[in-house]
Amino acid sequence: MVDFQVQIPTAFDPFAEAELTDGSAKEYVHIRIQQRNGRKSLTTVQGLHKELSYDKILKDLKKAFCCNGTVVNDKELGKVIQLQGDQRKNVSTFILQAGIVNKDQIKVHGF
Repeated sequence: MVDFQVQIPTAFDPFAEAELTDGSAKEYVHIRIQQRNGRKSLTTVQGLHKELSYDKILKDLKKAFCCNGTVVNDKELGKVIQLQGDQRKNVSTFILQAGIVNKDQIKVHGF
């Protein structure tokens, strides 16, 4: 009798990069936009290092972009920075120029 080695094809997993592969996951900074009512929107920034001062970063972001914002403590996500308006490009360039994260660590989500 002949033994056959059968390979079963697996489906593509879009969340494969989120799983731990070598014991250390790559930490991303997620910049998202949330639609409020009408033309109003909210930009959220999550995934920054915990040892950073969120209040100082928020103060600089608010001054640079002339918008209001706050730091929200979430049970699952930790600290999240919220800014008024669509500030995705502004925030990504700001945190790159400030040297907070590298370019490959930023994920910009939204329309």
